[in-house]
Amino acid sequence: MGPFRDGWTEADVEAVLARGDLAELLYVPLVVSLNPPDCDWAEAICVHLAAHPDLNVRGNALLGFGHLARTCGRLTEAVVRPIIQAALRDEHPFVRGHASDAADDIEQYLGWRLKGALA
Repeated sequence: MGPFRDGWTEADVEAVLARGDLAELLYVPLVVSLNPPDCDWAEAICVHLAAHPDLNVRGNALLGFGHLARTCGRLTEAVVRPIIQAALRDEHPFVRGHASDAADDIEQYLGWRLKGALA
């Protein structure tokens, strides 16, 4: 598998995940979702990082779902829908904002209504 658009490889991503360094980790969901080599792999990484304790990593993972809706044209609804809906109620505005942006992208590209379920 070749490098991502920004020069990262799948091995680089796996190494960053293994190291867990926040300065690197927060870029992983963006790298894997903007030009995914494998949509299922990229989605699994975003799912994993959406539960991360750091709000920046978590927020970027949510943003990654929006990118994947556009770049892949699909997401696993049974997995991603509850993550987005929970994130729309996250205590941190950064996470809620990225969840809202992802919900908008997912609605546009996949037709899911996520925000209406909160009303």
